[in-house]
Amino acid sequence: MAEVVLRMKRLGTKKTPFFRIVAIQKSTQRDGKVLEEIGLYDPKKKQDKFTLEEERAKFWLKNGAVPSNTVKSIFKKAGI
Repeated sequence: MAEVVLRMKRLGTKKTPFFRIVAIQKSTQRDGKVLEEIGLYDPKKKQDKFTLEEERAKFWLKNGAVPSNTVKSIFKKAGI
């Protein structure tokens, strides 16, 4: 199995982006086919900018998935 990374997939329209935090193979494109969606991040919101499924995030980290720098900072804020 190829290396799995945890990164953000961009959605939304021009000037109103939001992101899904996903587990994806490293060689796949940013918005390509994902293995699992584990959270959301909305930079435009004032409160509650992100939601996470902590159990699944811990599962992927335990099984060797590497988070991107941005996802790593979100995990840090969430206490993972």
